[in-house]
Amino acid sequence: MQKWRATRRLLLNSYSSKSRFDHPRSNPISDHSTTISRSSSGFESWTSRIHYRHFATAMIQRNPSFSTLNSDDINHFKGILGDKNVIEDEDTLLFANTDWMRKYKGSSKLLLQPRTTQEVSEVLKYCNSRRLAVVPQGGNTGLVGGSVPVFDEVIINVGSMKQVISFDKVSGVLVCEAGCILENLVSFLDNQGFIMPLDLGAKGSCQIGGNVSTNAGGLRLVRYGSLHGTVLGIEAVLANGDVLDMLGTLRKDNTGYDLKHLFIGSEGSLGIVTKVSILTPPKLSSVNLAFLACKDYSSCQKLLFEAKRRLGEILSAFEFLDNESLNLALNHLEGVRNPLPPAMHNFYVLIETTGSDESYDKEKLEAFLLRSMEDGLISDGVIAQDINQASSFWRIREGVPEALMKAGAVYKYDLSLPVETMYNLVEEMRTILGNSAKVIGYGHLGDGNLHLNISTPQYDDAILAQIEPFVYEWTSKQRGSISAEHGLGLMKANKIFYSKSHETVQLMASIKKLMDPNGILNPYKVLPYSIVSYI
Repeated sequence: MQKWRATRRLLLNSYSSKSRFDHPRSNPISDHSTTISRSSSGFESWTSRIHYRHFATAMIQRNPSFSTLNSDDINHFKGILGDKNVIEDEDTLLFANTDWMRKYKGSSKLLLQPRTTQEVSEVLKYCNSRRLAVVPQGGNTGLVGGSVPVFDEVIINVGSMKQVISFDKVSGVLVCEAGCILENLVSFLDNQGFIMPLDLGAKGSCQIGGNVSTNAGGLRLVRYGSLHGTVLGIEAVLANGDVLDMLGTLRKDNTGYDLKHLFIGSEGSLGIVTKVSILTPPKLSSVNLAFLACKDYSSCQKLLFEAKRRLGEILSAFEFLDNESLNLALNHLEGVRNPLPPAMHNFYVLIETTGSDESYDKEKLEAFLLRSMEDGLISDGVIAQDINQASSFWRIREGVPEALMKAGAVYKYDLSLPVETMYNLVEEMRTILGNSAKVIGYGHLGDGNLHLNISTPQYDDAILAQIEPFVYEWTSKQRGSISAEHGLGLMKANKIFYSKSHETVQLMASIKKLMDPNGILNPYKVLPYSIVSYI
């Protein structure tokens, strides 16, 4: 590593043709509501030590119009899927019924694993006729209870649908089935000279269908935008079994309503996504990563403004974390080290650039960092000299959620806020909670996404009462969003009014009623139960 501080001498080496995108990171926990395998010994070893409780669903009653699963239903599903794809094993169901944070637990007795769109269609058609509620599920690692049953809903997993259907090197459009693991798509595209526009710490097991259904954000959003922009088409199965073929591959198609957007981020409440077409950018050869220290949040803001102005087209990530976040990572993650000398700094920023001209990118980043240091925006910094150092930098930022889980109980909030006022919420929460909890803030500063986390030795209703509804009210006053990228799920379904008007929510409920009149798709999620309970 080359460090630059008081001498104001900047030496920069890119780790050039090998980008971090070519080397999958192994962080088992992500900030995103996507699928992560929990079967590995590493995951089990640390999750077995976390504090947990199941959040009660006493405020929600099982919809009495839903039927209860019986032996005839199971036999019918076996006729569609075959015996081995109809799972009744108790251990498998225990895993599938419980979210990875162990906050929510359902009581489903059946897990179905369709292999084709036609099988998904037949399953849903039957469930709709019988009024059997269903929940789509991938790796079951959502942070808001959206991917687990609330009661006895039938679980439908499309992980067996994992074929790459086509890839066009000229347009960069990839068409694949919904069960494709993101990391496998990354590897496939890497061999073609392209990358996925979506980058998550959970890419080792999250599925693209789940990514689309939750509109997963991630580290590249500042460069490539959200999935609403990169997904060109989808295929989805409605509650009644009808298959909507919207699997277009065109950049421009202005013929009527663009219905695919209803399914992006709807968390499986309007239909089950079975295929996706997505625009992928070419893989660029020059990648640089800087780990920087800032004295205050104002400096972070100014640094972001200058980065957008001066790095422009090569800026690919701008992440921040406070000193509490770094301390958690250092204290709870094995092998993690502070890239900077032990002097305490209040904030840290990761800036990544990606381009095609190594010398040009070097010169541009070098000039930017030197100027920022001269202006007092940066207190210290270090540049990754190879892919291993770059991975160690990213491990700090992406490892914070894992460190939080190891530290004890955690209350997690995923918020979109104006960048200039975003960190004020962290400071106000510290004032309210005092010494009863550790309040940390980190996230995607480049797109105004704060991950507010409150860490305590154990869950405490008194502490929760101090956090909520204050966090939601504060966010609403700033005209922010109570869910930037994690979704609403069960946790925030009744909180939607903090971000959306009653008229807007009522229209959403009307769309839900139109597309799923029996309400069988992921019930009790996304929309307030009081609004949709009449379905």
